[in-house]
Amino acid sequence: MAQAETLEPLSPTKSVIKLFNGKDLSGFYTWLVDTKREDPRHVFTVTNGMIRISGEGLGYLSTDLEYQNYHLIAEFKWGERNWSWGDRIGKARDSGIFLHSIGPEGNSQDGNGAFKAAIECQIMQGAVGDLLLIRGTDTDGSLIAPRLNAPVDGSKTSDSLERLTHLELHVRRDADGWPYWRHDGYSEKLERWGRVNWRDKAPDWTDVLDFRGAKNLENPCGEWTRVECFCSGNQISIVVNGKMVNGAVGLYPSSGKILLQCEGSEIFFRRLELRPWKEAPR
Repeated sequence: MAQAETLEPLSPTKSVIKLFNGKDLSGFYTWLVDTKREDPRHVFTVTNGMIRISGEGLGYLSTDLEYQNYHLIAEFKWGERNWSWGDRIGKARDSGIFLHSIGPEGNSQDGNGAFKAAIECQIMQGAVGDLLLIRGTDTDGSLIAPRLNAPVDGSKTSDSLERLTHLELHVRRDADGWPYWRHDGYSEKLERWGRVNWRDKAPDWTDVLDFRGAKNLENPCGEWTRVECFCSGNQISIVVNGKMVNGAVGLYPSSGKILLQCEGSEIFFRRLELRPWKEAPR
C-alpha cells in the first residue's frame, strides 16, 4: 500500500493568508480535554465577525494546516467571564497562541492532555508576550521536548575590583526562576519546559484578576490588543502593540499548526492572518 502523502508546511510568500474569514470556523477544528473533537458547550463560536472562546473548558482551536516562515498578526480582547476550568476564578485572564504545535491531539503534559507540544506566545494579563515551552508525548510514547535559546537580562560580576577574575554571570530571574528577555543579553538555553518573560514584565507579577504592571503594553480589559509573531526558520520575535518584547533562536519545533488556547477565560479574536515574513522591528 502506498504511503499517504505528507503535506509540507505552508508559507505565505506573496499574499496574505487569512486564517479567520470573519464568518465561520472554516480551516479550523476544535479540541477539548473532556469531549475531544466534539464541542457540546459551544466553547468555540463566531459572533459579530469575531472568534469567541468562552473559556468553559481546557483545549484549543487549531488550524487544519501546518505553517512556517510567517508574520502572524492577531488581535484579541478579553471577555467578562473566568471559569473554574484552569482554576481561573479570581485569577488573571489567560489564553495563548501556540506556534509550531506538533504531535497527536491533546498530547501536552500540561493540562493532562488539554493542549499540544508547541512554542507558546502567552496571552495572559500582565504576561502578554512571554514565551513558554509546552512539552508533550508523541504517539509512540516518546517525549516531545521543545527548546530555544534566548538573550536574557543579566550581568557579569567579579570578586575583585582590580582584576576581572572569577567572573560570574548573574541573570535576573522571576520568583519561579525564569529569566527576562533582553535584546542584547546573554544567551540561555531552555529545553522541555520553561518560560522567557517579556522584557518589562512586572517583577511583582501575581496571578490575580486584571493584574496590570507599571509598564504593561497590552490594553485594558475590553480593548483590542495586537500581537505579532515573526517566525523565520528557527527564529522568533514577539511584538505587542508595536513594541518588540521577546525573541529567541534555535527553536524546536520550527513549523506546525497554530492553536488558540482555551484555558478558562473568555476571549475574542477579530483578526488572525499570516503575512510574508519580514524582519521584526528592533
